[in-house]
Amino acid sequence: MLKKIVFVAVSFISGIAGSYVFYKMYSPAVLVQDYTKSNENNFESVNYKGSSITNLDFVKASATSTQSVVFIKTLSNQQNYVDPQFDFFSQFDFFGQRGPVASSGSGVIITENGYIVTNYHVIKGANTIEVILNNKKQSFQAKLIGSDPSTDIAVLKIEAKALPHIIFGNSDDVKIGEWVLAVGNPFNLTSTVTAGIVSAKGRNINIVNNQFPIESFIQTDAAINPGNSGGALVDLEGRLVGINTAISSQTGSYIGYGFAIPSNIVSKIIKDLIDFKEVQRGYTGMDIADIDSRLAQKLNISNNLGVYVSSVLAESPADKSGIRTGDVIVKINDKEIDSKAIFDEYMAYMRPGDKAKFTFLRNGKETEATFNLINKEGNTAILRKGTITSESLGADFQTLPKLEKDKLGIKNGIKIYNIKNGKIANIGLSEGFILIALNKKQYEKPEELIADFEQLRGQVVMEGIMPNGSRMVFSTYVY
Repeated sequence: MLKKIVFVAVSFISGIAGSYVFYKMYSPAVLVQDYTKSNENNFESVNYKGSSITNLDFVKASATSTQSVVFIKTLSNQQNYVDPQFDFFSQFDFFGQRGPVASSGSGVIITENGYIVTNYHVIKGANTIEVILNNKKQSFQAKLIGSDPSTDIAVLKIEAKALPHIIFGNSDDVKIGEWVLAVGNPFNLTSTVTAGIVSAKGRNINIVNNQFPIESFIQTDAAINPGNSGGALVDLEGRLVGINTAISSQTGSYIGYGFAIPSNIVSKIIKDLIDFKEVQRGYTGMDIADIDSRLAQKLNISNNLGVYVSSVLAESPADKSGIRTGDVIVKINDKEIDSKAIFDEYMAYMRPGDKAKFTFLRNGKETEATFNLINKEGNTAILRKGTITSESLGADFQTLPKLEKDKLGIKNGIKIYNIKNGKIANIGLSEGFILIALNKKQYEKPEELIADFEQLRGQVVMEGIMPNGSRMVFSTYVY
């Protein structure tokens, strides 16, 4: 049984191979290289083809990578509550009390002019973010450029020049059994390096609490401990192949398994957040599930290939193309799929408007369906983030995308996130809470909700959906 999964960070925290054509045109390495040509604020990438080193040289990899790994300190003014599953390492004064919460983690410099990648959970809810360079002599206040809870990635920016920055490797070419190093700041110890091998790829460990999570982790036995979150997983050339994110542990310390987000996913997310402030994700309109032994027997599947189509949204691209509930997707753009994690990983590289070919089985017969992916609003446009922030409420508000409303079966909804100090935190709403109605009134625009919410005093009734999908109606008091 999989041990309890906890995030690795002293912080308050409350997918890969596409088609051959897509890979050549839109693989993360190519995306990064194209971005380098068009934008000076960019990170470098190389086409990693696997390690051919016979004499292990950890010194070179360490010297190359440690200079680009930074120490991140955050301060949050919010209720100091520790979730026993995800926030094991958060520092607090007294359980359940309100007050400033100091947290820390790691980050990786990706451009010489100060862009930094870290985990979303490292900076989640932070009022201030401080970045301390590896030399310990320079400290900067960082600005949050954008974040993606679905992949647990966030991008920061500090005002600096000529910074040592990481070179991206191609995580798609990383092989099980290869040596890797984990670089970070465990237990507030700056630039600690540990060595291990890649134990597995495409791991889904169910730690991302999001409506559309993407998990396809690299598993390693390189020691990852509290504070390593957001740090670098590098190959023996010091090239980034992953961002350290989680460990499997019952105690909160390393006991043999660590997990990192593949660098190819990271590079795609970074580019989207810098360019658009929002991740450009292509949707099919179908839900996918892994095939266990019982389902495989029922479907008469003898190999390990394929994922099960558990539902198809009406009038979605998948529905219009002929894919139905009960079909088994075995390939995307002629690339074989053996798990939901790999399916999600493939999809993570595609954007709205991209054409994808799905090969599926129905009653033992192989069929193909090709269609263009849509965005979360139900069309093929590239989206730019449009959110409304209320300082007095202490949160960001965004109209729920059409795809998410259809999935949840609701007509209106406002998502609440980036919760800081204010009314929302005082009420105790969770990050990602979807407000359907306030005192029985529904809202289409965040501005209207904010205007009413800011004036509210006394007893109120709220209807909404929790991040785990459960619906609730509750009464609370607003000061």
